[in-house]
Amino acid sequence: MRLKKMKNIKVLYIAVISIFFLSNISSAQSFFEKAKKKYDEKKFEESKFLFQRNIVYNPKDAKSYLYLAKIFANEENEKEQIKNINTTLLLEPKNEEAMFLLIKYELKKSNYTKVKELKESFLIICDKLCKEKKNIEDLLKDIEPKNESKQ
Repeated sequence: MRLKKMKNIKVLYIAVISIFFLSNISSAQSFFEKAKKKYDEKKFEESKFLFQRNIVYNPKDAKSYLYLAKIFANEENEKEQIKNINTTLLLEPKNEEAMFLLIKYELKKSNYTKVKELKESFLIICDKLCKEKKNIEDLLKDIEPKNESKQ
């Protein structure tokens, strides 16, 4: 009898933990979906809060970091923008959108050498954004290479 009671308690304990775990997963998904909706509505402060909250539940969600990078770019907060782009690429090295955002950032900074390096990586991973290759090359023409013009 006592053994049966222990088994029932164990089963109940496992069920409670499973329900808690599953509810946390759905909460995290819910945060991302709500954040994305707010982002699409251009409610950046609200979406930023929800993306950050999603990261608490799911710290390896590269998409949340990517959207945070876009929000920080919109706010012209370069430090946070780059931090979130780099985190996205750390978690998902083949994220072409994050790579393209980094290229645009480096172009803005006129970092010719870095853009050339990133462009090569971008061409390897691009799928949906490959059409941007021409734009990158056109923008590269506008940047005066600092040390390479002497060669």
